[in-house]
Amino acid sequence: MTPLRLGVPVKLMGAPDIKSNDTRRWQANPHLKVSLEYVDQALDYLDRHDIRMYRMSSDLAPYATHPDMPQFHGMVAESDAELRAIGDKAKRLGIRLSFHPSQFVVLNSPDPELVRKSIWDLSSQAEMLDRMGLGPEAVLVIHVGGTYGDRPSSNARWVETWNNLLPEHVKRRLVLEHDDLRFSVSDILWIHERTGVRLIFDHQHFWCLNPEKLGLRDALERVLRSWPEGVRPKVHFSSPRTEMREVKRKDRATGKTKLVPVAPVWTGHADFCQPFEFITFMRLAEGLEFDVMLESKVKDLALIRLRPDLLRYAPDVALRFGLEPSEQPALEAEEDAVLEEEEVAA
Repeated sequence: MTPLRLGVPVKLMGAPDIKSNDTRRWQANPHLKVSLEYVDQALDYLDRHDIRMYRMSSDLAPYATHPDMPQFHGMVAESDAELRAIGDKAKRLGIRLSFHPSQFVVLNSPDPELVRKSIWDLSSQAEMLDRMGLGPEAVLVIHVGGTYGDRPSSNARWVETWNNLLPEHVKRRLVLEHDDLRFSVSDILWIHERTGVRLIFDHQHFWCLNPEKLGLRDALERVLRSWPEGVRPKVHFSSPRTEMREVKRKDRATGKTKLVPVAPVWTGHADFCQPFEFITFMRLAEGLEFDVMLESKVKDLALIRLRPDLLRYAPDVALRFGLEPSEQPALEAEEDAVLEEEEVAA
């Protein structure tokens, strides 16, 4: 069996000089070609650290779908050769690529103009993956959207958009994730049954929102079965933030703003991945195949820390990710080196 992959999203904390995309304002004529130069550097970094899955920035093609800036609308087609080169490199290195479009992409909105704009964004990002020549594992991950005061109707509108409005090349790439506040695993399973859209299981979201009281293993299996045979699913994993937070609040007596300590919000993501929670999840998922996108706050640093933790505390789980006990000293040294570089950069 091919080892399961661990991946990270967007910003590489261990390589702060590598930007995730061209962030210049429109006056400076930013371009997808510049963003792809950063992706090329990111792939080299990921390869050096044996990280085989990466979520690219949803802003990779700046202003490409801005309705008032037609000068940027052709940049995806203009970057065909560069996109193909990035796709070839990712395939050669065995790095799985994906997008997670922003929260402003909403397919179940009652506003047809917002839906139209959302489809335009998805179409642009799907086109980039197509021009990269990537297989069906390269996906666009989105959430259901807003409830608008009527969750069943909002689910039904998502289905209607899929069936009547989405272009075929978007359908081939799109996958749907449940969230931590509005739409549960049961909601996306309902949508899958009516559309065939592939689904994403998110471990932290599952614990934050599961009103139907589904069992974790059962929910995970049902979500994974939404993927066709021969295409490996992926899941999202993060640990909840547990430390006290400081927020700014106005003092009623003085009118001045001050920092106030408050308890954590369990939907918040921790900086690192709690290894015992991850190990428990992976053992519960024994026998199931899926790649894991870590959504920890410090991204690649969390992944680099997790691998020696797995070897130390759960060699059986480490083996599923292709990690051997003999790698323990090297992985610990890598962790020390990367964290030390990050401290210097800070």
